[in-house]
Amino acid sequence: MANRKEEIIRLQNQIIRQMTDANLRSIGEDLWGRSPLDTPSGEEATPPPGYPEVPDVFGTAHKDAQKPAETAEAAAQEPEDIEKLKEELHAYIGLTVVKAEVESLINLVKVNKLRQEHDLPTEDLSLHMVFSGNPGTGKTMIARLMSRIYHSLGILSKGHLIEVDRGGLVAGYVGQTAIKTGEVIQKALGGVLFIDEAYALTTRGPQDYGQEAVETLLKAMEDHRDDLVVIVAGYVDLMKDFVQSNPGLESRFNRFLYFPDYSVDEMLAIFDMRCKNAGYVLDAAAREQLRLILAEESQDNIGFGNARGVRNLFEQALSRQANRLAHQDTLTRDELMLLKKEDLLPADDPDEGENAAQ
Repeated sequence: MANRKEEIIRLQNQIIRQMTDANLRSIGEDLWGRSPLDTPSGEEATPPPGYPEVPDVFGTAHKDAQKPAETAEAAAQEPEDIEKLKEELHAYIGLTVVKAEVESLINLVKVNKLRQEHDLPTEDLSLHMVFSGNPGTGKTMIARLMSRIYHSLGILSKGHLIEVDRGGLVAGYVGQTAIKTGEVIQKALGGVLFIDEAYALTTRGPQDYGQEAVETLLKAMEDHRDDLVVIVAGYVDLMKDFVQSNPGLESRFNRFLYFPDYSVDEMLAIFDMRCKNAGYVLDAAAREQLRLILAEESQDNIGFGNARGVRNLFEQALSRQANRLAHQDTLTRDELMLLKKEDLLPADDPDEGENAAQ
């Protein structure tokens, strides 16, 4: 019996390790997680006879077995079907206003290209954008999708995304920032350069090296206007200040997308999708408790982090479930999949002890 308990703990710890690995991946996964594979790969992922299988919750086995880097890169340069990309856009939870703005931009670009093909006058389109909103509202995810959309429409030659913040552009000595920023721009050519918390480049005074990064960026946007799109992101008020801090920024960034906080129902749907993808289900009491938690946390979405906060709640629930199940002598498949109310409560919550005793 002791060996069986040790094996159950090992299998549950495998899920926790997969969650830790997933935290290092991009924000785009905050909404969707990873679909479990039918057959986990690797010796450790295969339980002995009589034990339930642990799904590859975040797709780590798939990542280990994917194509060589050069093959994957070549495949990524093939333009995707724009209708498929639009379907992906509209499948995202929430983001109603953002979806409408992106759809409108797609239509504008398509019509502009058709006018060019018919030798009709066209206006120069500024495709650089400002994304504003609180953390965890899908800004990075939509930026990544926009790079693929622009590639599909023939605007960008590669359609990849390079993500940086101030630290990725600014160096510590005179003259080095222009070099560092230029190297990042070279990597982004043919795709989208996504600068998170871009306001940090202009909030430290005129003598700060961030100003040098901005000037280098503005020159690159002019020199590579046909094969580089820049998307800057951050909090609403700070991004307004950023754009207004430099006439060059104001003239180049005239498309603003606001990402609202997720509602309680939307965050609940995100949690449900993570459960579905990872092979878990909530019982009725757990769902009610989750709604209460989300309603309380959503009062401070900046601190909670919207979809990021949902991801953290999900991972904490899995960890608590693992601790709860490790003390049971026998486990069924349904028990391994079920998340209960106590799995959503912190260890010092008095309700948890009551629930565990029932």
